[in-house]
Amino acid sequence: MTVTSTSPATRTVDGRAVPAAGTWTVDKSHSTVDFVVRHLAVAKSRGRFADWEATFVVADKPEDSSVTATFQAASISTGDDTRDGHLQSPDFLDVETFPTLTFVSTSVTPVSDDTWSVVGDLTIHGTTKPVALTVEFAGVTTDPWGAQKAFFSASTEFDREDWDLTYNAPLAGGGVLIGKKVKIEIEIEAAQAS
Repeated sequence: MTVTSTSPATRTVDGRAVPAAGTWTVDKSHSTVDFVVRHLAVAKSRGRFADWEATFVVADKPEDSSVTATFQAASISTGDDTRDGHLQSPDFLDVETFPTLTFVSTSVTPVSDDTWSVVGDLTIHGTTKPVALTVEFAGVTTDPWGAQKAFFSASTEFDREDWDLTYNAPLAGGGVLIGKKVKIEIEIEAAQAS
């Protein structure tokens, strides 16, 4: 493993730019976890979780790094109170019984110079299954107050029925009301813990 420091918050490991080793905490005011699901077989419905926490521990060897995240199920927001209430109900997330969703990484593997595969256990509705996130490290910059921030984009797609989220309704012309596939789109701004 060849390591070259490029700034206090970044380094180059085996030719790849990576954040400095240590714990990085998400700045939630500048980060989002969004999801997209097909509606009426054609349209795309979008939403996000408003209340969540995530921490990245970047190891000296980047492949030994880890990510943990917890999402409050009741904070799901789609811009429609009626739909949000339905998503919180036993038909979907059942937030009274399963108040949180969690992600715990199990492996981190380089894909290209700035892209990594982060595989982890995703727990939704009491069911845990592996998912693979494609994570892009966009670099580090310094904000106007002198704090260094790291930026990541991540995405994945999974079949919600694998997590026992099977509610649906047939359409008169064929197909179903809600698509099975859920696409997750994540934008992260993180600061190194002091």
